[in-house]
This record gives sequence, C-alpha cells and structure tokens, in this order.
Amino acid sequence: MGIEAHTRTITVVSDTICPWCFIGKRKLEAALHIVAERGHAIDVAWRPYQLNPDTPDKGMDRREYRAAKFGSTAISDEMDAHVQAAGAEFGIDFRFDRITRTPNTLASHVLIADARRAGGTRLQSQVVELLFQAYFVEGRDIGRSEILQEIACAAGFVHGPSVGADLWELVEQEAINARRSGVSAVPTFLLDDHLLFAGAQPVQTIALGLLRATENRDSSQMAAAQ
Repeated sequence: MGIEAHTRTITVVSDTICPWCFIGKRKLEAALHIVAERGHAIDVAWRPYQLNPDTPDKGMDRREYRAAKFGSTAISDEMDAHVQAAGAEFGIDFRFDRITRTPNTLASHVLIADARRAGGTRLQSQVVELLFQAYFVEGRDIGRSEILQEIACAAGFVHGPSVGADLWELVEQEAINARRSGVSAVPTFLLDDHLLFAGAQPVQTIALGLLRATENRDSSQMAAAQ
C-alpha cells in the first residue's frame, strides 16, 4: 500500500501590529527554505490575534498609548530600538518614527481572511507581508479602510464591498478563540493545528521543529503502510 504525500500546514497566530510577528515571518521563511531543501513541502496559513482588542475603532496616538502602557516614552523608545536591531538582522527597516497611530487591528485581520478566501494561503501570506510593510516601514494607518483597500489592490484583488458581516464575525471569533485556547504570546506556531512553539524563535529552532514533526509523521506513515 503506497503513501499519499501531502503538504502540511503551519499556522501562524499573529497580530498585524506585532513587530516580533514581522520578524517571526522572516525567520519562518528562512526555516522553510531549510526544510524545503530536505524535500518537505509546508504551507503557511495565518490566524488572527489581537494584542489590544479594546482599542477604539479609530485607533490611538501611539506615543501616548505606549507611554501609558510601559511607563514612559523613554522606555518605549528603548524597546523600539531593540526591535529595530533585531529586525535589521533580517532585512527589516523598522521606522517607528513614521508611526503615529496604534490601530484596532480587526479590520486588517478581516483583510487577511478575505485574501485567503480570494486566493488561498499564498495570497494570504502576500497580504500579511504588505500589511507589515505598510505599518512598520511606511508608517501607514492599517486601521483605515481606504488603506486596506489599497493593500488589497496591490495584491491583485478587490476588498471592501463584498465583505459581509459573516466574515467579520468569523475573524473576531477566531481571535477570541485564540485567547481562550491559551495563546498569550505571538507569534505562535501551530503545525496541523498542534502547538509547535511560541515566540520569534531562532531560525534553526523553527527548522528543527518542523523537520522533526514532519519526519516523525513520515516514519509513522511508512510503518502503517507496511
């Protein structure tokens, strides 16, 4: 009896204003390259998480919000500098000086879900990249509908009028479910819906975890087929 090969899926639970999720995306891409060289195909899907679900629909002034959250603008600036250094290692030019608003991210997650509906996980990942670039590099307010529509257009699909309340409700419920399931840090990586690890882990750690999980599954399938 033969073994039917199929692509496994790693799901990234992420928020669009989380800089470590952007860095985690770069690390995952590098890890997937290592895994591909070993002959394993892994798909990437994205699941919503909101670090600040109570953020007003129109967002908040970023400096005021972070000063209140972390105690001072000086501490906030130190944290930004740490992220900038970490991002530079992976070719990310974080421009926190351009960011004026901390948006409510629900609408951006709806865009990500709409992208998957329109073009599968490949288009979804493209939109995630465009959102990260728009917010962290260009300093755009990704809570504004016109910005999200422009991002969709850049990715090659139409977003807006066709999105109904059902998709908004689905995305909001997925974000709530992520918290209820115990996710407290992002990015969190799930392989075939099983927890792999949380946080922006080193590239080799991600690659090793994926290889072990994939090769263990392949070994189990071979044993079952004998």
